[in-house]
Amino acid sequence: MTADRVILVRHGRTTWNATARFQGQTDIALDDVGVGQARRTADALYDQLVGTQVRMVSSDLSRAAQTARALATKLHVEVDLDPRLREISAGEWEGRTRDEITEGWPEDFEAWRLGRDVRLGGNGETRSEAAERCASAIIEHEKAMDEGTLICVGHGGALRGAIFSLLGTPDWPWNALEGLRNAHWAELQNGNRGWRLSRYNVS
Repeated sequence: MTADRVILVRHGRTTWNATARFQGQTDIALDDVGVGQARRTADALYDQLVGTQVRMVSSDLSRAAQTARALATKLHVEVDLDPRLREISAGEWEGRTRDEITEGWPEDFEAWRLGRDVRLGGNGETRSEAAERCASAIIEHEKAMDEGTLICVGHGGALRGAIFSLLGTPDWPWNALEGLRNAHWAELQNGNRGWRLSRYNVS
């Protein structure tokens, strides 16, 4: 049993997104722009998914759960919350701007910017740790389906890492994909040769 495809949706905008602050696992709700983005994404995905078999799971952080519920309400499905879909824990970087992080952790931040698998904020996660956590949740949920579409609503960093993990991409080429933008999504198709990334940063 497995889903035919998986759609990975990043949450809408928050005030911390707007001010370029690292959120990590700090629970920040959508701002007014983010609420509007979530509604537009729900409308766009509804047109593709209405009348099909859909299962929806989301990170339990407010910004993701709010985004998920906008679509779930239209499709009349439940949202299962799974903390494994949370964003990468950014440790002491959470709540800080890039300028503040550059000043306090210049070497680690430069390594992060270049796509290396460093531990964020001293006591946070590495990208690969978060990717494996997120990917394991996606695999578990999609294997519980016998057909249809699994929608996972989460966060840009964790979802990008999960895509690399699902594709079996070696060496974590982080900068090979641009970041998922707020309320945009990626789509993976499940075939006899494994997962294939068919669309990315769609809105």
